[in-house]
Amino acid sequence: MRKFRVVFMGTPEFSVPCLAMLHETCEVVGVVTQPDKPRGRGQKLTPSPVKAFAVSKGLPVYQPVKVKEAAFVEQLAALAPELIVVVAFGQILSQRILDIPAYGCINVHASLLPHYRGAAPMQWCVINGERETGVTTMRMDAGLDTGDMLRKRTFPIGEDTTLSEVHDGLMALGADVLRETLEALSDGTLVRVPQTGASNYAPMLDKEIGHIDWQQPAKKIHDLVRGLDAWPGAYTFLGGKKYKIWKTCCTGEKAAATPGTILAADRRTGLRVAAGDEVLEIVELQAPGKKRMTAAEYLNGHPFQLPARFEEH
Repeated sequence: MRKFRVVFMGTPEFSVPCLAMLHETCEVVGVVTQPDKPRGRGQKLTPSPVKAFAVSKGLPVYQPVKVKEAAFVEQLAALAPELIVVVAFGQILSQRILDIPAYGCINVHASLLPHYRGAAPMQWCVINGERETGVTTMRMDAGLDTGDMLRKRTFPIGEDTTLSEVHDGLMALGADVLRETLEALSDGTLVRVPQTGASNYAPMLDKEIGHIDWQQPAKKIHDLVRGLDAWPGAYTFLGGKKYKIWKTCCTGEKAAATPGTILAADRRTGLRVAAGDEVLEIVELQAPGKKRMTAAEYLNGHPFQLPARFEEH
């Protein structure tokens, strides 16, 4: 494979395997990532996972507050990249940047385009109960994830697969698909396929999306819990206190009670709640001021007094 002169743009852990692959196979002349951010209780400035990897390999790092600023665009052009690779960077590129590399800008996107364009494709795939997702590489254009598709690989989603599992699977798959894309680009066999047909959008999440509506079917709630298991977590209220729900199980049993009613709460039968159609079992939860634990562990020291019902607030 040709040893392309590459600038890499990415920020989170998801991006690191792609950068690692490029470091092994190409000449990485610059790594662009988001500025360090305060994290943790001490609010200590912390580098992104991409920066941490780049520094460990001695790669030059650039952290513009706004990538579209003229001074940075000039700095980027001076690096003379043949190719720019973008993986979960977090900023939109201007046309001036897209026009810099001779081979264009390639994005690794965590969905089967044209479905789930946008900032949170993995989360929405799980929340919506999809049984399959994947990775698409595309030649970037001025639109939001609308560029021509280059390579595509699928990844199965089981009924109980969590966002964390999808994330880790696609993170590894992304590096493989990127390698295939660059190999095809190198030997002249890469084909650009325009995006056609129906598309949908996967907007960035906020904390409020995790609020459980017990009127919804059990599977819909289960999918919400699976899709938010990394952040921000699904949640509900009991006695004015907020409980995070981290893991659930669809029982298939019909619910003959008002949605939200706690039907059972002991170590033998588990923590079982009436949803809009069926009974949903809560497998893992987190009470206020407590760590995440199994329902059995929690009930052992904090039994619920029945009758009780999870509330809206």
